[in-house]
Amino acid sequence: MLKIDIVTLFPDYFRQALDTSITGRARRDKLVEFRLVNLRDFAVDRHGSVDDYPYGGGPGMVLRPEPLFDAVEHCASTLQPAAAEGKSRVILLSARGEALDQRRAERYSLLEHIVLICGHYKDVDQRVAENLADEQLRIGDYVLSGGEPAAAVVVDAVVRLLPGALGDFDSAQGDSFSERLLGPPHYTRPREYRGWEVPEVLTGGNHEKIKVWREERARETTRRYRPDLLE
Repeated sequence: MLKIDIVTLFPDYFRQALDTSITGRARRDKLVEFRLVNLRDFAVDRHGSVDDYPYGGGPGMVLRPEPLFDAVEHCASTLQPAAAEGKSRVILLSARGEALDQRRAERYSLLEHIVLICGHYKDVDQRVAENLADEQLRIGDYVLSGGEPAAAVVVDAVVRLLPGALGDFDSAQGDSFSERLLGPPHYTRPREYRGWEVPEVLTGGNHEKIKVWREERARETTRRYRPDLLE
């Protein structure tokens, strides 16, 4: 079972999402276990302080290192074997990180334990990035108000790859980017709608021709929309 800890100032952000759709089903089927770790439980004082003004001045607040280190070390203390065997990763969601892609999601799905650190405010103390996180990760070239939306994307991308999560492993294998190509077009009923017909090859029952057609369309679609993937 994959265990995912999410360190956040806003645990309520995730409660409904983690119980919905494929993620919720995987949780109920015990393919994945989530723990929502409230950063304020590790505050530096009785007022619940987890942030402070940046050294050197400037706008915004910075998350302090103490609560983040304490929260992540609390998570790791319950799963020492996974960490010792290199099957645990601490991931800081950050605009400075490497981009999430399908290959990375596949690697994460093979782990036993993932800790996702959701930053907030202006930034996270740099000592967290350098000495606590194993890696930094972004989901796009834009800035979010916090790491929570990014963490939700990572969870969805990873959990759907767990064996049994989709019910049919081939469903995941045929996703866009799984073979470094976008997926081919798909159709369903009705066969004709407003004069637009489903391609005849898909209705003929010849599975070999359908396979070839889908491979060709996948490459054609990739060439049209994401030629960089072919390079």
